Amino acid sequence: MPVISIFDLAALLLTLSALFGWLNHRFLRLPHTIGLLVMGLLASLALVGLDLAFPEQHLYEDLTKILRQVDFTDVVMNGMLAFLLFAGAMSLDLRALRDRAGAVATLALVGTLISTAIVGGAFWAAAQAIGLPVPLAWALVFGSLISPTDPVAVLATLKNVKVPEALEVEMQGEALFNDGIGIVLFTVLVAFAAGSGGEATSAGGVARLLLQEAGGGLVLGVATGYVAYRAMRAIDDFPVEVLITLALVAGTYALAQKLHFSGPLAVVAAGLLVGDRAPRDAMSEETQGYVSSLWTLIDEVLNSVLFLLIGLEVLVLRFEAAGLVLAACAIPIVLAARLAAVSTPLLAFRWGGNLSARNVPFLTWAGVRGGISVALALSVPESDAKPAILAATYAVVLFTIVVQGSTLGMVARRTLKDVPERDAA
Repeated sequence: MPVISIFDLAALLLTLSALFGWLNHRFLRLPHTIGLLVMGLLASLALVGLDLAFPEQHLYEDLTKILRQVDFTDVVMNGMLAFLLFAGAMSLDLRALRDRAGAVATLALVGTLISTAIVGGAFWAAAQAIGLPVPLAWALVFGSLISPTDPVAVLATLKNVKVPEALEVEMQGEALFNDGIGIVLFTVLVAFAAGSGGEATSAGGVARLLLQEAGGGLVLGVATGYVAYRAMRAIDDFPVEVLITLALVAGTYALAQKLHFSGPLAVVAAGLLVGDRAPRDAMSEETQGYVSSLWTLIDEVLNSVLFLLIGLEVLVLRFEAAGLVLAACAIPIVLAARLAAVSTPLLAFRWGGNLSARNVPFLTWAGVRGGISVALALSVPESDAKPAILAATYAVVLFTIVVQGSTLGMVARRTLKDVPERDAA
């Protein structure tokens, strides 16, 4: 099959997204993004079945060749992620986030570290029991890529669930910030596992990397966001102001990568600043309408394509039987680690009244993973452990999005029922 162009790939993905979205809305009636993932997964399994029944047609092989032209890691990490994070940050109430800053920081940093350690240790023990070649160092790599909640998946899930405002802000803030922490941790652990860590894996090296990546990203995002805000304040022309927001996202993310800063944290910081200050004194009502509509549309379209790709990715990934057993074990391991990660901050904040034990079951079940985890797993260097890591990552992502995402509303009604809003987070 000849190599198809980027336009043809985009046309195929958008057409499938529209078709599966219509079929889901008409028949399955699942939440939009979950429905697209399920439809993509069902289509993948159907093609596998057809290929087994009619091998001479080469349906599976032809579509697999097309999908292999899509670099999932590059598409997510260097394409969709910046725009999706900015859209999410723009809609977050910065003042409410400030009130929850301590809880968000603890969940994003301490929670991620705790979860990484627990998942890594338990995953390694499970692999040894099954007889798979997964060293402890690579098990910790899996822990680092699966521990952060995915901001795209969490924000998409929260659209279909009503929770108290304070708790929602906490979840959004955690999801927007912990992926930056997780990516830094993933980078360090991969270097250590691959034997190329050197100074980067020492305590001082980790601290410097964290300061450079996370601190540099936040400072850069605040700086570029402020420049964009002042530029928008100086004019009143909605086409130019819309272009400024687009340029802000693309330019900030690209510059962060050149400077070896955290691109995700940079665009989150820029989005929070512009989303808080620009509507107050830099944008007219007309401009606010256009900017809000644009970023809502970008969020919906990119989310649709991303979740469809996750469902179709099963055609490209190859799983072994023993790896599937370990993948099944990974699901309860990740859930248990999430429980520990959200319970520990509760102890730290218990005297401040900022967290409630009533919300631990909901926060545990709301730890949805998504495309970022899959993208990081695909970027893991080739090793004997990579097939097991890929299978486990995919299993956890599917379970959290399909099972946890579709039942989160029910869990919220049962665990958050009659909880006063001041105690809701």
